Amino acid sequence: MADHDSTAVHDEVELARMGYKQELKRELGLMQNFGVSFSIISVMTGIPSLFLFGLNTGGPAVMVWGWAVVSVFTMLVGMAMAEVCSAHPTSGGPYFWAAMLSRPERAALASWITGWFNLLGQVAVTTGISFGCASFLSTVCTFKTGFVPNEKTQIGVYAAVLVTQGLINTFGVHLLYILNNISVWWHALGTISVVITILSASFVFTHFVDGTGGWGDRASHAYVVVIGILMAQYTLTGFDASAQMTEETRNAAMSGSIGIVMAIGVSAILGWYLLLGLLFSIQDLDGTVASATGQPVAQIFLDTVGENGAIVLMVIVIGCMFFCGTFSITSNSRMMYAFARDGGIPGSKFFAYVNTKWKSPIRTVWLACTLSFILGLPSLGSTVAFSAATSIATIGLYISYAIPIGLRVLNRDQFVRGPFHLGKFSYPIALTAVVWIMFISIAFILPQVNPVDSETFNYSIVAVGIVVIYSVSFWLLSARKWFTGPVKQIAAEEMGINVMEPAEAEKYEAEMKKRED
Repeated sequence: MADHDSTAVHDEVELARMGYKQELKRELGLMQNFGVSFSIISVMTGIPSLFLFGLNTGGPAVMVWGWAVVSVFTMLVGMAMAEVCSAHPTSGGPYFWAAMLSRPERAALASWITGWFNLLGQVAVTTGISFGCASFLSTVCTFKTGFVPNEKTQIGVYAAVLVTQGLINTFGVHLLYILNNISVWWHALGTISVVITILSASFVFTHFVDGTGGWGDRASHAYVVVIGILMAQYTLTGFDASAQMTEETRNAAMSGSIGIVMAIGVSAILGWYLLLGLLFSIQDLDGTVASATGQPVAQIFLDTVGENGAIVLMVIVIGCMFFCGTFSITSNSRMMYAFARDGGIPGSKFFAYVNTKWKSPIRTVWLACTLSFILGLPSLGSTVAFSAATSIATIGLYISYAIPIGLRVLNRDQFVRGPFHLGKFSYPIALTAVVWIMFISIAFILPQVNPVDSETFNYSIVAVGIVVIYSVSFWLLSARKWFTGPVKQIAAEEMGINVMEPAEAEKYEAEMKKRED
C-alpha cells in the first residue's frame, strides 16, 4: 500500500511539473494501459473489416508480406513515440508533446496543428471501428433470417452502436477498467479460437490479385501493393491510446511507454496468426471475394464451420469490434478533453469538463460519437467510403505522431529523456519513423479503385485538406493571437485566471511575462 501511495504521489508531482492538476482517476496499471491500446489496435477489428479490400488490392501475398513489413516500421514509430511519452506522460499525447519538443516561439503552432490532425485521426478511427462493427452486425443478422441490409439500415445500426458505446463511456473509468480486462482476454482467446476453428496452399504467400479495376495495368503492380498495405497499417493504429490514458495510469512514465510497445508487438504477432489462418481457410478465392454476405470473413466462416458455427465466430469478432470501438471513444474523448482544456477547439469552455461524480469527460465522449457518426454518412452514396474513412484515420493519426517525433529529431539538444529511452538508437529510429509516415501519408490519399468517379473517389484527401486549410487559416486569422498551446493550468488557477477562455489566455501570458521581468 505504501508503494502504491508513493507511486501515486510521484505521478501527481510529475503531472504538476508539466503544469496540470490531477483531475482524472488514476486507477489503471501497466496491463490495463496496454489493454486499452491493444483493444483499439484490435487485429480482430482491422483485419476482418478490410479483408475484402486486402483481397482486391494485391491479394494474399500482399496481405501476408505487407503485414510483416508494416509491423516492423510501426514498431519503430511506436518505440520513438514511447520514448517521448516517457518524457511527457499526459493525456494530451502527441498534441502536448509537439509543444514540449518545439522551440518556445513555435510551440503553440506545433501543438495546434498536431492537435487537429490527432483529432481528425481519432474521430476517423472511431468511425472505421464502429462502422465495421455495424457492418458485421448487419451481416450476421442475415443468417437464418430474411433480413436484407441496405445503406439506411446500416446507418441506423451504426448509430445504435455509437450510442451504446457512448453510454458505456459515460459511466466512467471504473466500468471501463472492468471491460478493459475482459476485452484483453476476449481479443487474445477469441483470435486463437477463430483460427483453430476454421483452419482446414502455398498460394497464400505468392498469389497476387488486382481487383482495383485495372490499376495494375494502368499504373503498375507496385501501385497496387502500395495501396494494399492500408489494411495492415490501419489495423496497427491507435496505440497512442496508452499515452492518452497516462493521467489515469500508475507509474505513467514507464507504463505508458511499455504499453505502446507491448500493444504493437503483441498485435503484430497475433495479427499475422489471424491473417494466415483466414487466408489458408479460403476454399474458393473468387467465391469468397464475391460473397453474397458482402463480408469475405463471414463467407470463410460459412464454408468452414457451417451457419451455426459461423454465427458463433461472428459474435466473437463483433465482440472484439465493439470493445475496440468503446475504447476508441475513451481515447478520443480524453484527447478532445486535453485539447479543449487548453482552448484548442470551438466551445472549449463547455467541453473542458470532467463530471465530478464519474470523473470522466462526458461532454467530449458525446462529441466524439457525434463527429464519428457524421464522418460515416458518406457511406450512403459511396462504395469506397469505409476504406476512405480508414485512410483518413491512418493519415490523421500518423501525421500527429510524426510531428512530435520529427521535432524530437530537430531539437534533440533540448530533449530531456524519461526512464524509457532508446540510447544511441534513438535518432535513427525516430528519423526512420518520420520517413515511413511521410510515405504512407502520400500512399493512402491515392485512388483505390479504377475508374475514379463520384462513387469510387477516395475522399480522404478532402478530409485531410479541410483540416489543413481550417487549422492553418484559423491560426493565421485568430488562434495565433490567443492560443498558447498546453497552458499551465495550475499556475494559471493560482493567479485566478480561467485559461479555458481565449481572452483570458492573453491575460495569463501577460502575467507570466510580467513575472519573468
